[in-house]
Amino acid sequence: MSKKTVLISGASVAGPALAFWLERYGYAVTVVERAPAPRPGGYAVDFRGASLKVLDRMGLLAAVEAEATQMGDMIYVNKKGKKLATSPAGNISGELEILRGDLVEILYDATRARVEYVFDDSITSLRQDATGVDVTFERGTSRRFDLAVGADGLHSNVRGLAFGPEKNFLHELGYYASVCTVENHLGLNHTGQLMNSPGKTVGTYSARDNTEAKALFYFASESLDYDRRDLATQKQIVAETFEGEGWETPKLLDGMREAPDFYFDSVSQIKLDSYSNGRVALVGDAGYCASPLSGMGTSLGIVGAYVLAGELHAAAGDHAKAFHEYDEVMRGFVEACQKQGADGAMWFIPGSRWFIAFRNLNFRLMPYLPWRKVIEEMPLKVGNKVEIRDYAAPTRQPVVPQ
Repeated sequence: MSKKTVLISGASVAGPALAFWLERYGYAVTVVERAPAPRPGGYAVDFRGASLKVLDRMGLLAAVEAEATQMGDMIYVNKKGKKLATSPAGNISGELEILRGDLVEILYDATRARVEYVFDDSITSLRQDATGVDVTFERGTSRRFDLAVGADGLHSNVRGLAFGPEKNFLHELGYYASVCTVENHLGLNHTGQLMNSPGKTVGTYSARDNTEAKALFYFASESLDYDRRDLATQKQIVAETFEGEGWETPKLLDGMREAPDFYFDSVSQIKLDSYSNGRVALVGDAGYCASPLSGMGTSLGIVGAYVLAGELHAAAGDHAKAFHEYDEVMRGFVEACQKQGADGAMWFIPGSRWFIAFRNLNFRLMPYLPWRKVIEEMPLKVGNKVEIRDYAAPTRQPVVPQ
């Protein structure tokens, strides 16, 4: 009998992670990606709780640990650079942190030998019937698959084609975020600095053993109208928003203008009644983005890929049953992560000078609070708010990157 075929759109994190498990369970997997190659660079991403168990079961935990950022505390400063408070490492970087591009490379290396990757292409239409999904592409010839999965991020193309317009599912939290690679001009040593003014956060943290740094800009705003592919306009928005903010902001804005990996987007969440529609499913940010402020986006993608593939395997390919179970397992986890993202905004991007002072006072007092352990462990409890089922043994052994 021929293998069941699955098309995955998106070669960032959730897509290759899903391909990893599906291939081990005996599926023939194709991953299509709009970019011409795996995307390097990007901001730091972190793992908490259950996602570490999944990495371990993938046999990739050691490889991720070897590329860990080893990030220390994050220091809050004022416009003159004076230290105001310190946020412990785990508050922002989780239990294990790695640059997104390094994680993408690890997942790609673990799957490319047995998974078909099609770069520089994108899906243009999906038409499903009782036995499969017919797919057309911008460049490649039309093909038919048993199942299709969107792992293509917040602005998922697959979700738009199979579920409907993005406006029906995207919920903006009232903020925008920009991250890019810049020079480590402060000589930061596995640490970072953040400066707040009401409704704005600007900062920088070291990366790649302090040989470079990441600049980040977060700000509160009503919904903005701009072309998502017009980087020049997006950079102008950031520059105008943070003009005159003081501290190291001018230097960071100069670096942003020349950055090779500039990222800009709304801080938003995706909310769906179901993560599947017929033979098409969604995983990661495409189905349940919790926003960067949750600190759980990568964990959701890794866990979601494990659960989706595992339920398909447990259901012996009965996608309707598997997709239902996938929804059931992930729903509470997604809701907890999204709540953490919404709640975290007021602390990371305070809206008033009073709350900035209140937040900083809390961080300064944290070492002396008798209930500090409860506060510190709250993100970890969210990270473990999902059942990691022990699915039947896969049919193949993993390929571990050297």
